[in-house]
Amino acid sequence: MNLAAHYTRFRVAERLLLTGHSHQAWPDVALDGQVAAFEDAAAGVDEKWGRAFAVADRVRDGFRAALGDPGAVLALGQNTHELVLRFLSAIRLGERPRLVTTDGEFHTLRRQLARLAEEGVELVRVPAAPVDTLADRLAAQLTDRTAAVLVSAVLFETSRIVPGLDELARAAAPLGVQVLVDAYHALGVVPISVPDYAWAVGGGYKYLQLGEGNCFLRIPEHAAEVRPVITGWYAEFAELSAEHDFQVGYPAGSARFAGATYDPTSNYRAARVFDFFAEHGLTVPVLRDISLRQNGLLADLFDALDAPEELITRDRTAPRTEFGGFLSLRSPHAARFQRDLAERGVATDSRGEYLRLGPAPYLSDQQISDSMAILGELIVR
Repeated sequence: MNLAAHYTRFRVAERLLLTGHSHQAWPDVALDGQVAAFEDAAAGVDEKWGRAFAVADRVRDGFRAALGDPGAVLALGQNTHELVLRFLSAIRLGERPRLVTTDGEFHTLRRQLARLAEEGVELVRVPAAPVDTLADRLAAQLTDRTAAVLVSAVLFETSRIVPGLDELARAAAPLGVQVLVDAYHALGVVPISVPDYAWAVGGGYKYLQLGEGNCFLRIPEHAAEVRPVITGWYAEFAELSAEHDFQVGYPAGSARFAGATYDPTSNYRAARVFDFFAEHGLTVPVLRDISLRQNGLLADLFDALDAPEELITRDRTAPRTEFGGFLSLRSPHAARFQRDLAERGVATDSRGEYLRLGPAPYLSDQQISDSMAILGELIVR
């Protein structure tokens, strides 16, 4: 499948972009969506919102397909942080001031939960490794004082898929503990089945190529009547003409987690990209097959370098199918390797001691081989 011709504005055929786990290129048609947002605003002015809300519904449908959950109740947001805040405000931390998480969560959760701990919330961080027992070790920390357990579907540093989330949800439900799954590093590259009991957050900045401003919170059926403390006036958008007596009511469905005025341009872009994916048959199974093949090639090429393990290595303890959409290389010099690769025209990123290489469907095998060859030259330098 040769997709590069559809990404000319990002010049993907001319660049070695191994940042697909962070920010994938947008197909050229994404610009059509942004132009359509302008045209709808120009035509409708303040009456544009009916069209914008219809576009938002198309984005919800795209996320439902990526989740494999056609009936999911999804609140949209500009980023996962604002949605996590609304989730945290809905789970009665005052009554159950204990949260359980891992030491391998992305900064959205890491920083906010650490700040809550400074204000007296009891925070339990369970080591993310070994990942094979992580769900069981999280479940062992749950008590009737625990408000929620928060965990990733794919760990952002190591690329390891976290198994056992269904069992974790089954352990949490009888205790009334909420489960929040950060699905961001799985969405669009790993087939995912979020437990029915669990909440989930995610977005399209990475593998789905939607760009900024397109994130969601999935609300489980048992939470249909919760009342988030952090609530925006769009939650009562349909009732603005009514008189209000300062009593805060909530609508049914995802609107109870709505925020306030936002820029709908990102949704227009996302809807057009979702259409592009559909037109080219880029379903989650297809994207997973592409990812496994590309990451397998990266791993094989890296192994062929025969690099000293004390300098740089990879996790060989699990089969490729137990990893997400990028190859994580562990090195005490990860930041230096990233910098030197960038100087040689290879875009990667590093997180602590991990150098992350993320291919994308529009990259050729030759580009992947060229990138690894440059890393090999840096290793022997």
